[in-house]
Amino acid sequence: MELTRSSQLRDTVRGFLIYAAGDTVAALLLHEFSWFRLLGMALIGGLLYSVEVPAYFRWIDHRLPSHAQAGWGRKWGRASLSLLYFNPLWIARHFVFLRLCSGHSEQITLDLLPLATRSFLLNAPVALLVNYYIQNRVAPEWRFVASALFSGIMAVYYALSAAWL
Repeated sequence: MELTRSSQLRDTVRGFLIYAAGDTVAALLLHEFSWFRLLGMALIGGLLYSVEVPAYFRWIDHRLPSHAQAGWGRKWGRASLSLLYFNPLWIARHFVFLRLCSGHSEQITLDLLPLATRSFLLNAPVALLVNYYIQNRVAPEWRFVASALFSGIMAVYYALSAAWL
């Protein structure tokens, strides 16, 4: 029980720092930095993403256990399940969080769905490869960190795609 709490606290702190850092880079690139956005995205990363992402990764482990001798189908299945989690609806929700934390709630419209779909489709090949690596090569206790780091990089991509697409 204590190990689980320690792991959850560690994931919370890591989510807080990594998601905040990734979004801050994006905000600085777009000249949209604000302390409210930094705090909001840090809280979302630390309190929401740090809980739901590891839980989903545990579900993948239960559904398609990782074995050193696992065949290609199982390995690509794990990567695909991970990619399916970070789908256009997840991206649209992330865009909603960005707009809320940036003080632009008036920009929260159904137009975010096609934007999120385009963002998803454009990054899917790279995301599938990265998720293959995360799900099949990274130790379970480090998968959230690896995914959060990739998500931090993708936060820059999502922020830029929201401006460009």
